[in-house]
Parts: sequence; structure tokens; C-alpha cells
Amino acid sequence: MGKTRLAVMLARRFDGEIINADSRQVYRDMEIGTAKPSPDDRAAAPHHLVDFLDLSESFGLVLFLNLAQEAARQIVGRRRLPIVAGGSGQYVWGLLEGDGPPEAPPDLEFRRALEQEAAAAGGESLHKRLRNVDPVRAAAIDPRNIRRVIRALEIFSSTGRKPSASLRIPRPALDSPLGPVFDPLIIGLTMDRRELYRRIDDRVDRMMEQGLLREVETLAAAGHAPGQGPLGSPGYRELGLYLSGEMTLEEAAKRTKTQTHRLARRQYTWFKPDDPRITWLDATRPDLDEEAVRLVSLFLESRPPVLQ
Repeated sequence: MGKTRLAVMLARRFDGEIINADSRQVYRDMEIGTAKPSPDDRAAAPHHLVDFLDLSESFGLVLFLNLAQEAARQIVGRRRLPIVAGGSGQYVWGLLEGDGPPEAPPDLEFRRALEQEAAAAGGESLHKRLRNVDPVRAAAIDPRNIRRVIRALEIFSSTGRKPSASLRIPRPALDSPLGPVFDPLIIGLTMDRRELYRRIDDRVDRMMEQGLLREVETLAAAGHAPGQGPLGSPGYRELGLYLSGEMTLEEAAKRTKTQTHRLARRQYTWFKPDDPRITWLDATRPDLDEEAVRLVSLFLESRPPVLQ
């Protein structure tokens, strides 16, 4: 937690622009539940890939890579610093390492068969099958996200390759004529697990106070089903269950906190504490901003003049 604030501070300090790498903040009308950068944040620093899609539109890794790479080229072309901020691990590593999904055309018959199996036996049965063929990919997917589990199994069935062993795609062409500027500094924020959960709980409480329930009611009234598609995120799903009478408002808030705890734990499967590529900073340290500025300053000293 605290990524947005730190990214805005660094963008102001180093003449940067922020590229969003959160898979939900791309959607309009999901303001409160996604902790989207506020109007003040967006006024303080330019943001890209935020608040530009309708909920009826699909968004995935390939589209993200195309848009994020183009945004990065334009930012560098303006002699400014690209700052990627967000917690969607597949998007972040896809952009930094050039990973893309294996090419596998949709197999509608295969999907229908697995959807029927999930309806009869539960989603856990499909997730168990995925664990057997690709435990790495399975660890990164919530068993209740039937669509993503089925897609992973579809890739394996179609290509014979593990979904986690994604194909390589070319890195963004940022090395000409601007110089080799795509050697990234990766800063990760972490904190004691109990403190993290406490902050998550406090943030959920604030979201409820800010009107998250009204936001979900408005989206539902517009025909967007909570719990489906982008609205499968924690908070939207649980408040949808409240609106349908399946749980109390107190239970919905409590489950939102629990599911957000689980989401935070899953992020460590993408961003591992012992990954040597990541410089981890304790988000609770009083000199966090100063240390982040020091790291970026050292990084820029070794960069070509285009980023200096």
C-alpha cells in the first residue's frame, strides 16, 4: 500500500509520468473500490492507462503491453521519466521482461465443457487440474476465478505448453534513437504482515464511508453484474452478494477485508521477497520518500542523458 502516493511524489521530483499497471483502474466508474488515483493525484502528475475503458470492454495483457509500451515511448520522447505503478504482476513483468501470453485461439467447445464441469463439481476441481499441470500459474489464480482457470487450461490443451511459460515478445523499442533506457529500477513496498492487514482493513472501512455501496448500486442499476468481469474484484463481489440478500452488510465488509488480505498474499507469488531484481523498502519507514529519491537519483546517474 502507498504505491500511488510514492509514484506521484517521484513523478513530481523527477519530471516523470505514471503508467498504471493495475488491471481494474483502467475502467471508468470503478472509483472507490479500486483506490484509483484521485483527481488531485492526476493533477499533480500525468497518468496513463487510468479511467479510459467502459466496463463492457475487455482488457488483458496484450492490450496492456501495446498501450503501455507506446506510452513509455512517448514519455521518453518528451525527455521525461516513465514510472510504472501498480500491483498486477503479470502486467508489470510482461512490460519489464517482454513476456506475452502463448498464442492459443479460443476453443468454445472446450470452454463450455469446463464451464459445465465447474457448475457440476465446483471451480476447485478445475483449479486442481491446473495445479497438476502448472502449479506456478495455479498459484497466481484465485480458484473462484473460473474464467481465468479455464483460459489457463485452454492454453495448455491447445499448445501443450504451461501457461506460466509464456512466449517472449520483443521488448519495447526504446533503445533507438533515445539510448538504452529500458533497464529498470524496480522498487517494491512491503511491511509487516499484521500491519499490512490492519491498513487493508482501515482502507476498506474508509471505502465504505466514502460510498462504495452506492458505487456498486449505481453500477448494478446500469446493468453491470457485481461479481462478474471487472466487478469480480474484492468489494464489488461481496457488496453484490449483499444487494442480492445473500449476506449482511457487515458480513460483506468483513469478507471484503479477508479477500483483500488473500489478494495481497497472492501478490507475493509475483513479487517475491528474495527476488534480487527488486529493491524492497519498508513502507512504514519514516524516511521512505528520502530513500526512494536516493535510489532513483543513483539510477538516473547511470542512465543516458535523455533521462537526466
